[in-house]
Amino acid sequence: MAHRDPDEPVYMISIAARLTGLHPQTVRLYERLGLVRPRRAANRNRLYSESDVERLLQIRRFTQEL
Repeated sequence: MAHRDPDEPVYMISIAARLTGLHPQTVRLYERLGLVRPRRAANRNRLYSESDVERLLQIRRFTQEL
């Protein structure tokens, strides 16, 4: 089985939010703050990579520790 590039954008915002346990609005806020930068598909939908999901998980851990 081939390994996927961790920077390949594959997850829509609803899936990225579900994988991280964050609300989609929180994910959008983190984007506005520049903490994560999803790519945009041709239809302007946000697409998150595995690296983006890992970054969101790290942000979530940091905020929970505060």
